[in-house]
Amino acid sequence: MVGSRSTADRASIPNSSHVTRSSENGRTGRPLLALVLFLIAVFIGGALLAPWLYHALQAVAPGTKLARTSFARVVNRSLLLVALVGVPFYVRASGIRRWADVGLDPRAIRWRRVAAGFALGFVSLAAVCGVALAAGGRALSPRTPGQLAGHFAGALATALAVAVIEELLFRGAIFGGLRRAMPWGAALVASSAIYAIVHFMARPANPPQIGWLSGLRVLPTMLGGMAQSGGLVPAFLNLTLAGCVLALAYHFTGDILTSIGIHAGWIFWLKFYGYLTKAVPGVDPVFWGTRKLVDGWLAFVALVVVLGAVLLIARRGRSRATGS
Repeated sequence: MVGSRSTADRASIPNSSHVTRSSENGRTGRPLLALVLFLIAVFIGGALLAPWLYHALQAVAPGTKLARTSFARVVNRSLLLVALVGVPFYVRASGIRRWADVGLDPRAIRWRRVAAGFALGFVSLAAVCGVALAAGGRALSPRTPGQLAGHFAGALATALAVAVIEELLFRGAIFGGLRRAMPWGAALVASSAIYAIVHFMARPANPPQIGWLSGLRVLPTMLGGMAQSGGLVPAFLNLTLAGCVLALAYHFTGDILTSIGIHAGWIFWLKFYGYLTKAVPGVDPVFWGTRKLVDGWLAFVALVVVLGAVLLIARRGRSRATGS
């Protein structure tokens, strides 16, 4: 998105006729039905799978850190596993047949867009980190240079891998599929809300006994975090806004490369911030955020700035493409 000066980049910015044709071709309702069935399968299937995975961990690796994984975390990973298995069926039912239909054409990967997006995402949350530390909202944790370097590398690798997977799923498959069934603005809001809900999973304590229906019983509790102070606003609002920013980057560029970059820059800080910093007694976590970084009003300001940057760059790209 940022590097939209080339002819190829200009051509990738969809015009109104392209969006109209895409919407008209997909107003059969099939993508919407496919999404509903996909979400039902993910939540119910993942919840039913979780106890099996949890007991498998106890049997395969007893007494290890892996075996001590909380049941809520196992439920979360079970949902992700079922989602990854079900994505091919969902995209096919949505009428998606090519990689380009989910915003990623292996023959035309513009690495400059990924790099520019990463810089935007990285700098935006680095600013939040810097302000929080400078103003006393968070404090540095005592870490050695070796510890920081190791965690830095791990956070970067995780950020790149997760960004690719989640952008293919939430922006490429879900937002892209919904655009075929409804106006793109409605698809943007719906897909961003789904993105926020999936990422807004609390981790309650393990139930006394974990039976085969425990996953279904724990799911409402995991989603209950939205009712807590700072849960719905600003945390859920921030996640929804982040989803909108990433979907807009995809919509205005025609591919998910910029979205992958922005998302990777954000995920890096989400992974590194909690290790780099620690809480300060007496500060307001609703404003400054917790170790999650993105659950405070300060992060909301940064997300609004990124939204403005995405809209401004998209507008300039369209102006260059039309020669105005």
